[in-house]
Amino acid sequence: MHTVTLEEAQGHLAEIIEQLPPGEEVVITRDERPVATIRATPPTHREPPRFGTLKGTILYIAPDFDAIPEGFEDYLP
Repeated sequence: MHTVTLEEAQGHLAEIIEQLPPGEEVVITRDERPVATIRATPPTHREPPRFGTLKGTILYIAPDFDAIPEGFEDYLP
């Protein structure tokens, strides 16, 4: 855990965040007392969606699902 003063953090916050390794913390202090903590979160790896994974999950479709609402006839070709 690294500690920096509030004044130092105000002037170099972008650099402090860029140099912070995932999972590590920086404690910001004012008058030698902790006032805030910055913690770098590890990057999350997300699997790309696969086709067909939601097959069978739609349980109900209204009978008028494809019906054109009243007043929208003028917008159709």
